[in-house]
Amino acid sequence: MTNNTKTNCESDCIKVQKSDLVSSPNKGKVLRETNEGIMADALANQYFLGVDVGSISTNLAVINGNKELVESIYIRTEGKPIQSVQRGIVLLKEKIGEDFVISGVGATGSARQLTGLIVGADIVKNEITAHSVASLNVRTDIQTIFEIGGQDSKIILIRNGIAIDFAMNTVCAAGTGSFLDQQANRLEIPIEQFGDLALKSEHAVSIAGRCTVFAESDMIHKQQLGHPVEDIIRGLSEALVRNYLNNVGKGKEILGPIMFQGGVAANIGIRDAFQRSLNQEVIVPENFAVMGAIGAAILALNKMIKKSYDTKFVGWNIPDLQYETKGFECKDCSNLCEVIRVIRDGKTIACWGSKCKKWEV
Repeated sequence: MTNNTKTNCESDCIKVQKSDLVSSPNKGKVLRETNEGIMADALANQYFLGVDVGSISTNLAVINGNKELVESIYIRTEGKPIQSVQRGIVLLKEKIGEDFVISGVGATGSARQLTGLIVGADIVKNEITAHSVASLNVRTDIQTIFEIGGQDSKIILIRNGIAIDFAMNTVCAAGTGSFLDQQANRLEIPIEQFGDLALKSEHAVSIAGRCTVFAESDMIHKQQLGHPVEDIIRGLSEALVRNYLNNVGKGKEILGPIMFQGGVAANIGIRDAFQRSLNQEVIVPENFAVMGAIGAAILALNKMIKKSYDTKFVGWNIPDLQYETKGFECKDCSNLCEVIRVIRDGKTIACWGSKCKKWEV
């Protein structure tokens, strides 16, 4: 939030308080509602950016002061988080224009620390917090979140609007987007058609879902026996959901309403398998693929309206800046820390990885 906006808002609030001279038992309530209305009007024309960089996808989202999505970008990270953020900024700028003023930035995802440096984030938070905030913005009564991305999956439990527990998959990628993409390619079926084919099946073939290797071997065996491809895909969907619930969701009290998000939420076959397994509705929000980025943007909004200082956003020229990372092993003590240096236009802007403060910038 800019200082000018803050000043104007405070000035309007003072005028309201001075002009309200009539004594009333509801006076405090009226003042509060008026002030909140003025703040909402001031925020309406401000915009906040959220960036979520994961192992498979890089997502950017811009929201307005009413926490409504204005524009979003979903692209592949391709193992290059810096370049994917720069490419995402280019695409976002093409959609909304570089005159679009950003009042706050949030970063999340597995590469959130690096992302925060690149974009100049005002707040950096983990994915659990970001996804929880975004989900509660859609529905305040959500109690369980299923999130399945390209290479990881997680479950978040929410009670009374607060995330109280979570779990993530470990080394196994069974049930994640990358495995589904691999099987779609092997079957020469567009991944977009996977879910539709699963719903056409009337009899799911039993598929081992505890391991990607076993699942693929089982699918090949069932193909060789002559089972219809739609039955195999439905069997795979059920196996992956079973694996998720028995591993990621093991020991968790899964209560509704349930929200399903992440790239795999686009697969209606997986959603259907969840609903049949749990015997209850599973909600897929409209912007399921970029919920992490939306959550990061909301967190930035919340911070900026509380602190009222200028954003650290680097600007729309991020793609024009030269970023690189360099790693080295510090041998100054027995810890032998592996230190990462982040360099922008030839200048080191951050270091991390050391157990002491020797390399702090």
